[in-house]
Amino acid sequence: MSEPRVGLWFVGAFGGVGGTTALGLAALAGGHACPTGVVTALPQFAHVPLDAPAAFVVGGHDIRQSSFARSAAELHARSNVFSAPLLSACKPQLDEWSANVRPGVVFRPSPVIAAMADRPDLRTAETSRAAIEQIQADLRGFRDRHGLAQVVVVNVASTEPPYEPGPEVQSLEKLTKALDRVALPTSTLYAYAAIDAGFPYANITPSAGATLPALMELAAARKVPHAGQDLKTGETLLKSVLAPLFAKRNLRVLSWVGHNILGNRDGQVLADPQNKASKVKSKDALLGELLGYKPQSHVSIEYIESLDDWKTAWDHIHFEGFLGTKMTLQFTWQGCDSVLAAPLVIDVARLLLLAQRRGESGVMRDLAAFFKSPIDAAEHDFAKQFDMLETYLASSSPRPHG
Repeated sequence: MSEPRVGLWFVGAFGGVGGTTALGLAALAGGHACPTGVVTALPQFAHVPLDAPAAFVVGGHDIRQSSFARSAAELHARSNVFSAPLLSACKPQLDEWSANVRPGVVFRPSPVIAAMADRPDLRTAETSRAAIEQIQADLRGFRDRHGLAQVVVVNVASTEPPYEPGPEVQSLEKLTKALDRVALPTSTLYAYAAIDAGFPYANITPSAGATLPALMELAAARKVPHAGQDLKTGETLLKSVLAPLFAKRNLRVLSWVGHNILGNRDGQVLADPQNKASKVKSKDALLGELLGYKPQSHVSIEYIESLDDWKTAWDHIHFEGFLGTKMTLQFTWQGCDSVLAAPLVIDVARLLLLAQRRGESGVMRDLAAFFKSPIDAAEHDFAKQFDMLETYLASSSPRPHG
């Protein structure tokens, strides 16, 4: 009997992360690559009944004219990642999946995002409710056309400005009544559409997504698992490893400065001060919780066009040791943004699909190791977060979630 097929639906499909994830799934399914970087491919998880790469069908929404193959080819040309033979071998599959991508649905998008839209068939909704209905029609159509057993929706779109929730989103009842007049951020429109339709949802960005009280309530009511937010792939990953080291050695951190430069489309969006504010808050939030006190800290993010998808973080940590001696740790992290993120997207998608099959719903706190700002999870120590993941996957019984 053939293995059931599952769907992976991207919000922002043709961006660097969406294109790289699609390429990665095609490469793994075709035997063209090994799963280095995929956490769920570790030996200790071999017993877990996760969906194989070949089981996935990919689709999505995008506001730009492009394709998965074009996205991967652009990264190859600009950032010197992937190989030409790999791109050639995977192109037929990528082209097939590109046909599943629908024009995006927007409702009062931010000026930065609106400026990126170039699809003549882009759909503009008059209300939040209308946007949700259009998105749900696309999701259900994708599921039905391909005979998919499940579909997971993953937001890989550009970071939105911070959203200040009003009284309308404090409960599901209030939001349901207000959908014709409240302006929800795009990430929340997609989260609502997915969860309300019964599809697991993951937010790999710092945008609001499913974090609003009404959305949390909706996920519980529909018995749908969700996870987020903002994938932990570089500087913040190292913070979550190094800060506990200082705490456990009783070395007092006096200041922690992180300077980040990147040149991809995400960097271009983050050059806008409003959009940048969401990311800086996410990157700087965990130090106080890991150390037990808040040292002086500063995080900067700058758009440097020539770097393309290669992001660089330089961190300067000033700390005090025995007898008041002040010392310094500095590190530089350089990595390809999309290549760091893509395998984690595969992980989160597989784990959410598994959770739904196990009858779990609500926030998946056991997936905290993947995120900078894990929803409703107090633990930020990476080692402890990974222990949570291992314990969760070692159990054959569903875990309660709220």
